[in-house]
Amino acid sequence: MSLSVRALAAAALADMLHDKSPMSLQQTLPPIMQACLPRDRGLLMELVHGTARQGLYLQAILKPMLQKPATDMKLQALLMLGLYQLMFTRIPAHAALQETVGAARDLDMPGLTGLINAVLRRFQRESDTLIAAAQTEIHAHPRWLVDTLRRDWPEQSESMMAANNQIPGLTLRVNLRHVSRDAYLDMMLAQGLAARALDTPQGIALDEGLDLTKLPHFTDGWVSIQDAHAQRAAYELRLQPGQRVLDACAAPGGKAAHILELADVNLLALDHDIHRLQRVEENLTRLQLTAELRQADARDPDSWWDGQPFDRILLDAPCSGTGVIRRHPDIKWLRRPRDIIANARVQRELLDKLWPLLAPGGLMLYATCSLLREENDLCISRFLHDHADAQCLPLEGADPSFPGLQLFPGPHDGFYYALLQRQGA
Repeated sequence: MSLSVRALAAAALADMLHDKSPMSLQQTLPPIMQACLPRDRGLLMELVHGTARQGLYLQAILKPMLQKPATDMKLQALLMLGLYQLMFTRIPAHAALQETVGAARDLDMPGLTGLINAVLRRFQRESDTLIAAAQTEIHAHPRWLVDTLRRDWPEQSESMMAANNQIPGLTLRVNLRHVSRDAYLDMMLAQGLAARALDTPQGIALDEGLDLTKLPHFTDGWVSIQDAHAQRAAYELRLQPGQRVLDACAAPGGKAAHILELADVNLLALDHDIHRLQRVEENLTRLQLTAELRQADARDPDSWWDGQPFDRILLDAPCSGTGVIRRHPDIKWLRRPRDIIANARVQRELLDKLWPLLAPGGLMLYATCSLLREENDLCISRFLHDHADAQCLPLEGADPSFPGLQLFPGPHDGFYYALLQRQGA
């Protein structure tokens, strides 16, 4: 028997909710999507991502309605799913209740249908009181992250968390090797696709999601999916034809492809994960672009570097991903404070190991999709303190009191960039 959409959603969320060994939605969703009827996949994604996005707030509302915490992760997931539907979707209340209770039966939990029904109906009766009591958790972020954001960005933290809880839009990057941005936008509008130009040279925003294969010439490599703030990276490198360029942590390949779209350079793309490196190859193949791909740890240049300096280095460093929570809401459940300490250590190792590979006068762009200063400007400040031959160049829109540029989530994702130039002849 095939499982209902709510049962499939609960199964994906239950694996994410485990305290000791949580799994990312990137791990759990692909097989669950395959088990879902094609017509229901949009609803499945909405239920899973929406419940994960608002989950900590939903748990705070549920808490006073339960005599003891739900230790069964599937039960917890079903209660959160039911509450999410009642609070954040247009699904009729009777349908949300009926389908969520039915999902318990699908998951071989018939003894819990009464509890699920009772809790959700109590919420309907007492919603005003329950919502008011949970207002301190309306930000729907883990407490450690709330405290860190408020410490790092006291003026922007509330708007940042609100932005993290919004459904993200879809942004395109037009491949200028094939067509101009405006010409491609005209093609989209002619097909009845709702879209608008962004204030980036290649950016187009879609007003609603769609099957990517319906985009004009998608399979021919005329367009890619890439957030507008992420599109800044290749431009900030100030590329020139013939340069030797390193993308040190390249997967899944969006920035590497953008570099090659903008300039005829010799690009070496590294990644330590062979499976993720295959995604880089797939992206470049679709876009009809060529680079040297190599599986390697960028922190170990002796294993992969040929001794020839690079004119440009893109270090898109591993990070907490706190700037892309709206796209990956399970980050709220997966990250821990200790991860930030570990990330900062890896980031500094990467900076220190790659810096000697940069030619004098060359540029290194340090990038993260993080909102946390420990991974961003504080990391760069320490690096600059220890490297007298490093200068942080100004970027448009940056706060001059901080090294680099912090871009906050809003219409686009949160990113950090620092452009470093190596001094010397």
